Amino acid sequence: MLDFGKICNMSLSRREWLKSASLFGGLTMLTGAATIGRLSAEEIEKFNPRPFNTPIRLGSNENPYGPSAIVRKAMMDNFDLGCRYPWVYNAPLREMIAKKEGVSPDHIVLVSGSTEGLKITGITYAGRGEEIISGLPTFLSMMEYAKIWGADINWVPLDKNMDYDLEEIEKRVSSKTKLVFLCNPNNPTGKLLPAQKVLDFCDTVSEKTIVFSDEAYYDYIEDPNYPSMVELVKKGKNVIVSRTLSKVYGLAGIRLGYLVAKPDIAAALNERVVANTNVMAIEAGKAALNDEEFYKFSLQKNLEARKMIESTLNQLDLEYLPSQANFVFFHAKQDVRKLAEIMAKKGVIIGRPFPPFNDWCRVSTGTLEEVAFFNKALLETLG
Repeated sequence: MLDFGKICNMSLSRREWLKSASLFGGLTMLTGAATIGRLSAEEIEKFNPRPFNTPIRLGSNENPYGPSAIVRKAMMDNFDLGCRYPWVYNAPLREMIAKKEGVSPDHIVLVSGSTEGLKITGITYAGRGEEIISGLPTFLSMMEYAKIWGADINWVPLDKNMDYDLEEIEKRVSSKTKLVFLCNPNNPTGKLLPAQKVLDFCDTVSEKTIVFSDEAYYDYIEDPNYPSMVELVKKGKNVIVSRTLSKVYGLAGIRLGYLVAKPDIAAALNERVVANTNVMAIEAGKAALNDEEFYKFSLQKNLEARKMIESTLNQLDLEYLPSQANFVFFHAKQDVRKLAEIMAKKGVIIGRPFPPFNDWCRVSTGTLEEVAFFNKALLETLG
């Protein structure tokens, strides 16, 4: 068994800050909508909240803030480089990410959003008749794309606690299994697997096949000691980790993400990159990774919005899962398609069904004003 405590010697300042922020984040959640939605002119300029317009779209787990003023300036300052191919400009961003993750640059694969990373990994390792094992429901991009190219998907239902059934997944690994996919925290549940359990699982299973750890929501984890599976990559394990700048950094429309893997795996994946990055995305990424003020603001506002949603769900006596992401998965007690129709008429777009949990609803956090609007609509509908 790997010693979780020993390998978690990493920079904790950001999530330590988030954990302490949770102590006061709830103070704003019961104030009036006009108050909680109001930012100063300086905050609006720095953090760029999206305008309050209906319908309010809370179905795609987007960050309602960003790109930040610093990122916008970096993109504008380098706009004239738009006539250049990006290859020359990739290296500084790759080096910056490598330093952040504690690896050398040859461990990093830059992709046009982490979704591209998932897709190219699926077709690199799981060809016709070969297998990917994944829990269900989860984020589907890798598996759906690999199926087009002939891969077989071995779906393992979530367990009774709506967690990945790691024991069953490990049992199913065979000679035809080329990838095991984990999304942690999982989408749509927002749940986090026990740290030591997932660490041991990835360590063991990576001796038999490649383990892919989708960590799109890693920044939102409130436990400051929770390990990224990058720690196993550093040990030379057959583990691939995906990260994105779409979520906490507010760059979903810019399309920038990356994979972390040992050099031979990273080299194989780099050969399959299709969309690649672009010059504006590169400059946005460099600026975003240095914008600590926006990062903290983004985390804090997500926490406040999530607590507002949870408060309303408590008021309605609706069960919800403990989220470590920028969305909440709650028991709507009715077909979510029906609820979605009602909420759409009230000006709110919520998440799609996630079979077999068709009476559960995933709602993304938005600006505090948007969440107050959602809460009002939900109370009118289910209260």
